[in-house]
Amino acid sequence: MPSSHLNFLTNRLIPYFDMGGYYFVHAGVRPGLPLNRQVEADLYWIRDDFLQSTFDHGRIIVHGHTPIEEPEIRKNRIGIDTGAYITGHLTALVLEERTQRFLSTSLHPE
Repeated sequence: MPSSHLNFLTNRLIPYFDMGGYYFVHAGVRPGLPLNRQVEADLYWIRDDFLQSTFDHGRIIVHGHTPIEEPEIRKNRIGIDTGAYITGHLTALVLEERTQRFLSTSLHPE
């Protein structure tokens, strides 16, 4: 692995990104806990407490970690993990102004 890649992975990755009314994170957030007080382990690993919650976090949480067949838009979150490592379907979220749309591709064309 090139040293520049290793440097990026060890020194530049952050557990979340907050911008424009969206909070981007790997797994989710702990409902009821302010975003500035989230525990890093939850950002990477939380599932049921977050997925089942309708709590308004003050931002729309964009997350992966839990594979689903189709991207899911809810009032408080957008799930985009379509299980590329299992299904071969990779999904990305495009946010432009006030619109949301998805791009997807398949590693196994039918």
